[in-house]
Amino acid sequence: MKIVVIIPTYNERENIGLLIDTLQREFEKIPHNMNLLIVDDNSPDGTADIVKTESKNYINIHLMTGDKKGLGNAYIRGMKHAIEELSADVVMEMDADFSHKPEDVPRMVSAIDKGFDFVIGSRYVDGGKIPEEWGIIRRMISKWGNIFARYIVGLYKIKDCTAGFRAIRSSIIKKINLDNLRVQGYAFQVALLHKAIVNHAKVKEIPVEFVDRRRGESKLGITDIFEFIINALWIRLESGKTFIKFSIVGTSGVFVNLGSFTLFIHSGLNKFIASPISIEVSIISNFILNHFWTFRERNNRDKFHIKGLRFNVVSFIALGVSYLTFVLLSLLFPNVLPQIHQAIGIIPATFVNYLLNSYWTYAEEPDTVSQR
Repeated sequence: MKIVVIIPTYNERENIGLLIDTLQREFEKIPHNMNLLIVDDNSPDGTADIVKTESKNYINIHLMTGDKKGLGNAYIRGMKHAIEELSADVVMEMDADFSHKPEDVPRMVSAIDKGFDFVIGSRYVDGGKIPEEWGIIRRMISKWGNIFARYIVGLYKIKDCTAGFRAIRSSIIKKINLDNLRVQGYAFQVALLHKAIVNHAKVKEIPVEFVDRRRGESKLGITDIFEFIINALWIRLESGKTFIKFSIVGTSGVFVNLGSFTLFIHSGLNKFIASPISIEVSIISNFILNHFWTFRERNNRDKFHIKGLRFNVVSFIALGVSYLTFVLLSLLFPNVLPQIHQAIGIIPATFVNYLLNSYWTYAEEPDTVSQR
């Protein structure tokens, strides 16, 4: 297995040489093809020159340079290069300032070997630590940033959402359109984690001690904090927007469903026959509206008739859920208006419909640029 450790740098001349040497000693403990990719944002202090010198001693060092556009931009460039050009099976994120301990790298890789897709070096699980010398403001920024990410973005099960020490399978990254993350700074960490979980990554947090840098200056600024907050709110809005649209379409389907059902009943049709026919009529209207409105921005290149077929398969499943609910309620409460039973049956069917259509019929496809 080929693993590429990506280290973004900007003015890390004091750290990068020592870090490279330390990591090389740790790599000897790992039974995989370990590589380093330094992504330097044209550091004026000569960081890239140190990397070039080190590369004469180690053949597994790679260097990328580019304009300074933030941590997220650097990681996106680095991940694309690692996967497309270096054929990495796993990429790792790591800071250049020794805040992430090189001796923890073998433990991160070990978790990948156990079958996990996304391994987080976590400060906030049992055994994890943050620097004791951190002041109350620094502690609050870290703690509340994680709380904000967990409950606003919806990463409820993750203790350290903002960690920058992570190992990720390339197969997960290939399912994500990195350019669509729309982040440049530290907000990248939350945005990528959210997309990985959406794509069903198996996440594992292992405890690590975060160490405050001893050399150089921190790059975290007010603009990064502001971007983090805005991005978290945007992710929540994006996550809910599709369901809101789906719900609106579903509401229109309720009127189509109940309207058709009432017409059929008044026409003398047996209610147990009128029920599934009414649902099918609403399915057709829902498919058209969802295709051209709810899911129209999804990166899904399947042909219209394929989506239609899948939508109908899902609809039949939802039909079964709705009809079963209708029958049970009709048998249990025979004196209640059948329209009420029909309406109640729509509720569980709606959730089944949304989940299967969102994650199957209109599943987001991988970024084609990242495919091999």
